[in-house]
Amino acid sequence: MDLLRGYAQDDDDDDDGDGSEEGSRGEEVEREGEKPDPNAAAMEEEAEGASSPDSSPPRLLAKSSAPRVDDTSLALAAAGSARALHRPLDPTQHAVTFNPTYDQLWAPIHGPAHPFAKDGVAQGMRNHKLGFVEDAAIQPFLFDEQYNTYHKYGYATDPSGLSYVGDLETLTKNQALSVYNMPQQEQKRRRIQMKASGAEEADNLAAGHEVENPATDEWLLKNRQSPWAGKKEVGQGELTEEQKKYAEEHAEKKAEKERGEGRAGNKAEHMDKSTFHGKEERDYQGRSWIEAPKDAKAKNDHCYIPKRWVHTWSGHTKGVAAIRFFPKQGHLLLSAGMDSKVKIWDVFNSGKCMRTYMGHSKAVRDISFSNDGTKFLSAGYDKNIKYWDTETGKVISTFSTGKIPYVVKLNPDEDKQNILLAGMSDKKIIQWDMNSGTITQEYDQHLGAVNTITFVDNNRRFVTSSDDKSLRVWEFGIPVVVKYISEPHMHSMPSISLHPNSNWLAAQSLDNQILIYGTKERFQLNKKKRFAGHIVAGYACQVNFSPDGRFVLSGDGEGKCWFWDWKSCKVFRTLKCHEGVCIGCEWHPLEQSKVATCGWDGMIKYWD
Repeated sequence: MDLLRGYAQDDDDDDDGDGSEEGSRGEEVEREGEKPDPNAAAMEEEAEGASSPDSSPPRLLAKSSAPRVDDTSLALAAAGSARALHRPLDPTQHAVTFNPTYDQLWAPIHGPAHPFAKDGVAQGMRNHKLGFVEDAAIQPFLFDEQYNTYHKYGYATDPSGLSYVGDLETLTKNQALSVYNMPQQEQKRRRIQMKASGAEEADNLAAGHEVENPATDEWLLKNRQSPWAGKKEVGQGELTEEQKKYAEEHAEKKAEKERGEGRAGNKAEHMDKSTFHGKEERDYQGRSWIEAPKDAKAKNDHCYIPKRWVHTWSGHTKGVAAIRFFPKQGHLLLSAGMDSKVKIWDVFNSGKCMRTYMGHSKAVRDISFSNDGTKFLSAGYDKNIKYWDTETGKVISTFSTGKIPYVVKLNPDEDKQNILLAGMSDKKIIQWDMNSGTITQEYDQHLGAVNTITFVDNNRRFVTSSDDKSLRVWEFGIPVVVKYISEPHMHSMPSISLHPNSNWLAAQSLDNQILIYGTKERFQLNKKKRFAGHIVAGYACQVNFSPDGRFVLSGDGEGKCWFWDWKSCKVFRTLKCHEGVCIGCEWHPLEQSKVATCGWDGMIKYWD
């Protein structure tokens, strides 16, 4: 034993010698870095006591060179994450420091009541008047599939996708199939099965006593027929007395109606009439009432813009569509009314209506005098064109193609006053010879209803405008377009007027402006002249010139009459003329400061 104890002391001495340097280093680190640990001192004393000769064999203690770590914060973090695992997520936070479970993600928001909220939801957490509403997203097809499956079979998949709700027996029977993925053979088999069961039930009902009772549903089910089943035809001899009486009364009413239509047709043929409203048709010298006064002549060549309203002609019960002064003299004014009447008014003397021409059954669209004013044309929505004698009020002739005429014009040449041109609603311009009453030419190139006809170039050509937003120039008598004007920016032009010098055309465009085109060979648009400011979109307001060509005038959709200076294109004056649309305006041919306007309020006003 003594020998073994000596060996152990030698080993201890060797260990002490080897670790002297390390011990000195450790002592230096301990002095510099940390205070001596009392626990460590106690452990060393115990170790020294244990190495005494009287104690039991020594126990070697393991030493670690790793630095000591304070695990207090780690324990707190672990405890916090443990608590967070059982708490729902706050939807307002932007980061999650752990992996939440499915239950946490889909758990409702709950917790202790908030001191400042009645329902326990803080104001910052509230996104609905009832609290906090969570967002949920599901595809429309999936929702429809589960919705229809539930209403048809009684079961559906839970939105979580982990379970089913509803009739679980049917779910097991159908193998959890939905209405959209059920096999076609299964569907066919079920239809056959349902049909067979229905037939079997019908047979069972037929065996019952209730089938014999017509008041029961079973009897109706057995005796039902297809709605297309053939019906038994009733012969003429099987009519009852009441049916015979009704048939006779119906036949009498039908015959009476046909006779009434026949009388109406005859009446329409002889409906053309006129009424003279003056004192006498001829004066003491035998002069007709349409003759112009001898002293009617132009006072000067300079025109002035009117300022005041001097007279009103009121006689039409509906709106006035157009007005025309008597050619060259202007002592009479012709008006076309929407009440199907044409009236002619005295301008110089009494200022009253002289004659009313009644021949149309619908509103009159356009009127046009002959060169001498003794005759005029009228076009109505009853699809008729009538040629009237101005003095006597008789209809000389009537023309019709079965379409509505929108514009009528006579050839201005003195030797061609028997040639009538009419722009129709079926995109054609029809030319009649009024002496023979036959159609001599058709100009068919437009793609819309024809609105205007204007003769240019010494009446050798004429320009037409249409709803197809184009202008076409024709040689008179030749149905070939000489010039075709159509641009993407162009609008429909329902009114065109010729300048007194015959070099320019003023076209009322429905984009609220008046455009000027030359009447020479090229018919170019004059881009330097453009008159705007009025509102005419949707209305065929007439555009016109003063006799000296210095002013342009036009009505508009707000009841105003606008005057522009021809040279500067500036608005010269605006007059509020009518309550409704001011559809027409005409400058007096002799009295240079007077203008007549007409509107849809049924009034014709004279301005000076």
